[in-house]
Amino acid sequence: MALDLTQLTAEVERDNTVDQSAITLITGLAAALEAAKGDPVAVQALADKLRAQSDALAAAITANTPSA
Repeated sequence: MALDLTQLTAEVERDNTVDQSAITLITGLAAALEAAKGDPVAVQALADKLRAQSDALAAAITANTPSA
């Protein structure tokens, strides 16, 4: 019986893509916070943007997760 690694390979690639996206997000967030330090308006705008992105991600996860 031959082992088909196609699906496993695709899942590993998808996981790598998600990991890289998280790294990019965290790096970008750190840079944005560094640039905004000392400017409360910019920090609040960054917090608002992050909250909106977090809400959108949570909604997408909820919408695409099957019920138990």
